[in-house]
Amino acid sequence: MPTPVTSTTATVGLGLRRGLMKNLQAAPVGDFDFLEVAPENWIGIGGAHGHALRALAERFPLSCHGLSLSLGGPAPLDVGLLQEVRRFLDQYNVPLYSEHLSYCSDDGHLYDLLPLPFTEEAVHHVSARIRQAQDILGRRLAVENVSYYAAPRQDMDELTFTNAVLREADCDLLLDVNNVYVNSINHGFDPQVFLAGIDPGRVVAMHVAGHFDESDTLKIDTHGASVKPVVWALLAEAYARFGARPTLLERDFNFPAFSELVAELQTIRRLQIEGVSRG
Repeated sequence: MPTPVTSTTATVGLGLRRGLMKNLQAAPVGDFDFLEVAPENWIGIGGAHGHALRALAERFPLSCHGLSLSLGGPAPLDVGLLQEVRRFLDQYNVPLYSEHLSYCSDDGHLYDLLPLPFTEEAVHHVSARIRQAQDILGRRLAVENVSYYAAPRQDMDELTFTNAVLREADCDLLLDVNNVYVNSINHGFDPQVFLAGIDPGRVVAMHVAGHFDESDTLKIDTHGASVKPVVWALLAEAYARFGARPTLLERDFNFPAFSELVAELQTIRRLQIEGVSRG
C-alpha cells in the first residue's frame, strides 16, 4: 500500500458548494487554503460548472470527500466508481480522499449515512472493503467518524470499533470533531476520552461544523449553522493532541454572509496556532 500523501501543515478549507461558487471565485488568497469536493458531484461535469472547477483547482489545492462509496454496505463495492475517482484524483493531483465509516446503499442508493453495528463481524467486513478500495485507488483512504442516532448493535463502543477498523484496514482517519461532540451527547460518552483514545498517527485531517440543539440530550449534525463554542473548545483539544491537521469548515446550506465563514476560518487558524503551542 502506498504511503499517505497528506499535508500536516496548518491549513483551512471550505467545501466547494455551488451556492458559494461566486464567493469562492472572488475570494482573495488567504481566506482559505484548499477546497473540498465530493468527486461524485464533479466527475464528468462540463460546461460552466466544469470550467469553474478547473479554474478554482488552478488556484487552490483540492481535497476529496466521497458520499456514495458505501464502505460498510452489503452490496459489492462499485469498482467502476472507484476507478473514476482514481482518475479524478490523479487529474487534479488530490492528496487526500476520504469517505464515511458507514453505508448508504443496498438495492439502490439510500441517500443517507446509516450507522454500522459495532461488532467484530462489521469490523472485518468494512476493513476488507477499505483494503479493496485502497488497492483500486492506489493510495490510502481516510475514513470519517459519522454522527448516528440509533445503533443497530453495540458489542463494543464507537471508539473501540473505530480503532479496530483503522488497525485492520490500515487506513487513516478524517476526524470530524463536531460528530464526536454530537455523538457524545446523544450516546452518553466523554468526548475528551474519545479523542484521547485515537492513535495520533492515524489522524490526517479534520472537519468542524455546526449542529442543531434539539434538546439538552439530542443534537443533530446539520452543517447548516455556525460552529458552537463547545465544539470550538473540543477542536482546540484535538489540535493539542493530534497537531494542526488540515481542517475543513463544513457548511452545506443556510449560508451566511461570506465574511462570517471567513471569520470562522480565522478562528480555526487561531486554534491551530494555540493547539500546537499547547501540544
